[in-house]
Amino acid sequence: MLAEDEEGLAVAGAGLYVAPTMTLPLPEGVSYADPRLTLTPKAVEMAKARLLDAGEPVYGLRLGVKGGGCSGYSYVIDYATKIRPGKDLVYEFDGLHVVVDQKSIEVLKGATLDWERRLMGYGFKWINPNAKNDCGCGESFDVV
Repeated sequence: MLAEDEEGLAVAGAGLYVAPTMTLPLPEGVSYADPRLTLTPKAVEMAKARLLDAGEPVYGLRLGVKGGGCSGYSYVIDYATKIRPGKDLVYEFDGLHVVVDQKSIEVLKGATLDWERRLMGYGFKWINPNAKNDCGCGESFDVV
């Protein structure tokens, strides 16, 4: 039987992380690209844990940006349910597939996705050197 730790991770025995079983292999003809962004070890661990909640097999984690929000762009973190050859880049971080569309990587290149625990909660946090003029809400940003 599995238990959960204080961050909702499934653990077994001495607190060891249980690897996700719902990750699909890469489609034929799709290969890994050289990463142009970084995920911290804690972000990788928490992303793998979140894949367990997908409810269906997925390729991994989809990261990106979309237009909108107070300042122009907002971050997207979702399940990668498909990989679009020629449009998506696929990175691998310690067994985690990370899918990023080619338009988003221009805004995310050099960025780091981290996991932080705060007084009032926890979650993913972007450290993006390309982001300027963050919105007061903390959900959107602009690039110069």
